[in-house]
Amino acid sequence: MAANVPFSVLDRSRTRQGQDGPSALRDTVRFARRAEAFGYHRFWVSEHHGVPGVAGSAPTVLAAAVAAATSTIRVGTGGVMLPNHQPIVVAEQFGVLESLFPGRVDMGLGRSVGFTGGIRKALGRDKQDAEDFPGQLTELLGYFTATGSAHLQVHAHPAEGLRIPAFVLATGKGAGVAAEAGLPLVIAAVRGEDAMLRAIDGYRRDFRPSAWGERPYVMLSGTVMVGATTEEAHDLLLPEAWASAYSRTRGEFPALASVESIRALRMTERERTLFEEAQRGHLYGTEDEVADGLGKLLARAEADEFLVTTSTYDREAMDDSYRRLAALLGLEAPE
Repeated sequence: MAANVPFSVLDRSRTRQGQDGPSALRDTVRFARRAEAFGYHRFWVSEHHGVPGVAGSAPTVLAAAVAAATSTIRVGTGGVMLPNHQPIVVAEQFGVLESLFPGRVDMGLGRSVGFTGGIRKALGRDKQDAEDFPGQLTELLGYFTATGSAHLQVHAHPAEGLRIPAFVLATGKGAGVAAEAGLPLVIAAVRGEDAMLRAIDGYRRDFRPSAWGERPYVMLSGTVMVGATTEEAHDLLLPEAWASAYSRTRGEFPALASVESIRALRMTERERTLFEEAQRGHLYGTEDEVADGLGKLLARAEADEFLVTTSTYDREAMDDSYRRLAALLGLEAPE
């Protein structure tokens, strides 16, 4: 699989019970070094504002720290939520990153806005701002090519003239936006595999070649957990599954809890239903089981790349899962 499909990593800087946000961010930087040593292609970080349990709030700042701590792996964002920002500021930030770490920076972009009404108000945004994502994206890319018309005689330095790979995260209408802009697509099976495959088909059908991409490029995104046994790999999914169920009943993400503490919880019927739903749709198991599942998924989607988004309470077990996956794929760290 790895011979034809690169594998990359997205880390959300999740906090764990007994750990604060600053420690989680330092763990992200340490994990990036591990991912580079394992031979993964890219290492991306995410953007969340005011969300308990997620420390990554300034992805371009964190990406700079990751790039400074590594030497070969590509570094980027998965993603910067463009409706939260002015496009010129995003262009300037990525221009600085590319200037400091030439040839290693990726610009992953999403259309989500703040998690709650209070956060959106604090950001000076509302839900409607996401509807202008295509226009914001056009303005942003125009600052790099000096072809923008949103603000005449305004230039983004040092971004102008640089060509940073840009990707669109397929939340909501993202697949259509990526096709229209001629950009690579990052997509997960959030609404089920069939819906994801339909979105990919539509993206490929409607793709318009651009200065940023001559052909469609599909990066699948999802959890892949590899353990010594099927049961061990499944157990490692439980911390994120409970965090998902908790967020849907309380409106906030908790710090990741241990498998043992989750098993001891007394859940309501609704919590139990959401908890079980959150365990579905992931690839997990032994090396042989994961190889079989990955091979079938990559073939169905005809994917160009896979972005692994796995996290769990036990960091050593998470590292071991990524190590096992890298060995399964035959990845090798660049010299």
